[in-house]
Amino acid sequence: MPRAGLDPAAVVAAGAALADEVGLAGLTMGSLAERLGVRPPSLYKHVDGLEDLTRRIAVLALGEAAEAIGGAVQGYAGRDALEAAARAFRAFVLEHPGRYAATIGVEPSGPDDPLTTESRRALGAFTAVLRGYGIAESETDHALRMLRSLFHGFATLQVGGGFRWSADVDESFEWLIAFVDRGLRALGTPPSTAAPAAAP
Repeated sequence: MPRAGLDPAAVVAAGAALADEVGLAGLTMGSLAERLGVRPPSLYKHVDGLEDLTRRIAVLALGEAAEAIGGAVQGYAGRDALEAAARAFRAFVLEHPGRYAATIGVEPSGPDDPLTTESRRALGAFTAVLRGYGIAESETDHALRMLRSLFHGFATLQVGGGFRWSADVDESFEWLIAFVDRGLRALGTPPSTAAPAAAP
């Protein structure tokens, strides 16, 4: 039986949930229509196809990640903020691997694209962490790319079953956080002299 009250937000939310279950590559308009109890053509009243659906899922995921990470770092500075952000990011990717995958490689069409807005919000949380270390503005973009590369790489490798040897994965993640903390403290001012991170 078709679901009543179907709208674009409901279609995107259902698509994101299905992507988390079957993987982004397994998401199709047909499988989503079956999940929602409608015929595939009905979905095109709400989204313009799979590419549009994927972009909308990316916007949703970036917004959710920004909320999770921003809330986690609020009130913390230095190592505490870094650890809170890293844990929140990793937890989001592990819980929502399909929708997170939608954010990879998607390009905003311009400054008014919701992708741009939500990307900035997500980066804002990590920027707040860097401010807590006193990282110079000229170094911020490089430091953000470093954080993204390390934490994205760790989380996506874990989702994909990439850590098959015996060392405990959680211990390795703690080791990574400690490693990054040492590097950021060497680059910036001591966390104890910086203000706590505010919500982005």
